[in-house]
Amino acid sequence: MSTTKVLALVGSLRAGSVNRQLAETAETVAPEHTTVTVFDGLADVPFYNEDLDTVDNSIPAVTALREAAADADAFLLVTPEYNGTIPAVLKNAIDWISRPYGAGAIKDKPVAVVSASPSGNGAQWAHEDTRKAARIAGGKVLEDVTLAIGKTIDKFGDAHPRDNAEVAGQIAKVVESLSAATKELVDA
Repeated sequence: MSTTKVLALVGSLRAGSVNRQLAETAETVAPEHTTVTVFDGLADVPFYNEDLDTVDNSIPAVTALREAAADADAFLLVTPEYNGTIPAVLKNAIDWISRPYGAGAIKDKPVAVVSASPSGNGAQWAHEDTRKAARIAGGKVLEDVTLAIGKTIDKFGDAHPRDNAEVAGQIAKVVESLSAATKELVDA
């Protein structure tokens, strides 16, 4: 059986981010025959600009992102909420992997979104905006797979989310759904 490769893109650049920790949790709870890799390097990717996106212009951070995205079978997008919407760094990553238009690395690949915030709404506005951006970029957003985690400070305190059995189980189900969706596309 082949291995499903899931690329996790995290919308927070902060080292101790709960959202990054949720992506790390996905790495540890992935089912058999599935790997989750958290992409490091979004901070180095310049804002999308068609003037930069040319055959003659090689940008190492963009090349690394696009190669990782092309190699992935599915995407796990993990987002906090900044001023009621998706963080610029995550939207920028989606923009870069959606190009060239109609043939980007995200096209027709399963996408799931997880969001988390200290507020009670669990970053649901950013969650919806991320799903919308991924869908428009060409990803196959899993419509029935949603996970928005609120009140993260109360829920985790100083602990890593992987130590919370309920959340680890929820993340595992999201990754299992991505893996299953990938296999369905292969079998279709």
